[in-house]
Amino acid sequence: MSADCIFCKIARGEIPSKKVYEDEDVFAFHDIHPVAPVHFLIVPKLHLPSMYEANMAHHQALGKMLALAGELARQEGASDGFRTIINTGRVGHQEVYHVHMHVLGGPEPLGPMIMRKQRGA
Repeated sequence: MSADCIFCKIARGEIPSKKVYEDEDVFAFHDIHPVAPVHFLIVPKLHLPSMYEANMAHHQALGKMLALAGELARQEGASDGFRTIINTGRVGHQEVYHVHMHVLGGPEPLGPMIMRKQRGA
């Protein structure tokens, strides 16, 4: 873990959060600025700045993040689908440089992920 990383501090319990799940590899907690009725983050406890730095040595935590998403989404109230988002780098709009997966859902459809450009325009 990194001493000054906000998500490392949350996973260590130094910054309060509304915990969803925790084990030896990952920590899940509610987003402080939710954009959907269900919106929480799953982070690896190991400090990993972005998916650019990820490799097979990280497969246990990254795989667990994906494997837990459905169970935790249902537990939090997303019973008819959910979306997972991992932003990477500047172009991907990553705001905190610690890998984190947003899990979003709710009773209503979330809308399009990215607005598509019209063909021929």
